Amino acid sequence: MNRRQFLTAAMAVPAFSADVPLQGTRGIVLYPFDLSLTDWPDRAHKAGLTTIGLHAARRFDVLRDFILSEAGKKFLARCAELGLAVEYELHAMGELLSRELINKDPTLFRLDEAGNRNADANCCPHSQAALDIIAGKAVEWAKIFKPTTQRYFYWPDDGAQWCACPQCREFSASEQALLVENRILAALRAHDSLATLAHISYSHTLAAPRRVKPVEGVFLEFAPIARNYAHSLADPDAKTNAAQGPDPQANRGYLEILAANLEVFGAERAQVLEYWLDVSLFSKWTRPAVKLPWNSVVCKEDVEAYRKLGIRNVTTFATYIDADYVKLHGDPQSVLNEYGAALKTK
Repeated sequence: MNRRQFLTAAMAVPAFSADVPLQGTRGIVLYPFDLSLTDWPDRAHKAGLTTIGLHAARRFDVLRDFILSEAGKKFLARCAELGLAVEYELHAMGELLSRELINKDPTLFRLDEAGNRNADANCCPHSQAALDIIAGKAVEWAKIFKPTTQRYFYWPDDGAQWCACPQCREFSASEQALLVENRILAALRAHDSLATLAHISYSHTLAAPRRVKPVEGVFLEFAPIARNYAHSLADPDAKTNAAQGPDPQANRGYLEILAANLEVFGAERAQVLEYWLDVSLFSKWTRPAVKLPWNSVVCKEDVEAYRKLGIRNVTTFATYIDADYVKLHGDPQSVLNEYGAALKTK
């Protein structure tokens, strides 16, 4: 199926039918802080979900400390009892390549548009020394953050720029990220022979890579963060919340971008990372959290559109749904159940 066929299929979205199966991941992604709602594993299981992903947005120390704590051990044990997979979805580059190293070797880091080596974000993907450090650290962290699925998520720095050095400037952000990811996966597979690794299509890495190809085992994760949640992705008239930049101006533009990425990565292992339940997004990442503006119809229509593109794995951020959220806005279980029902096979 080519891109035009992908897009045509996605746009012809009928009413949701639970007869159309979406097998694979049915997940949520949480901060460790969200586990102040200590029965999250039971809630996810009751909703028919398969997977809980734990998220670190900047540094890994809070997530590491949770995993190694008694509360973290109880959480992991309860997930195992319920048959829930656990994964770790991480903005990772600041942890994989210490910013302090710019004082030792500036060429590890990106050249910015002003011509300066800058340790603010990411790296120089054409620095073999940088790739060696990043890959080695990825393996070290994999010994702490052990996904039960062998799926690893080491994302670029959040919304950050890549390198403009003479070797890198002809490569898009997506292609630069993929150069790093291909190297990370080679190292991970020496540690875990079944390892796979996500390439996140998000912000500057939304566009499909062309000059660089994913090695076997690198799969797509698609995250349409600026979309309009009052309308389905297939709505041809819905405007996104994007400013000028990499995100499209209309919802259906995300489906075009997804289709282009699926041409490169394939759909079999691809995952959509949505924000349907992301209270942190709707709260503009400030507390106290607002009540989730849940729209079950939009979610169902979106799932149908993703199914038509062959996507089997779907998860969503559900951050800020914690003990304080329940006190402010009541029990969210009915919403979780509706979300799970939208993803489950009949």
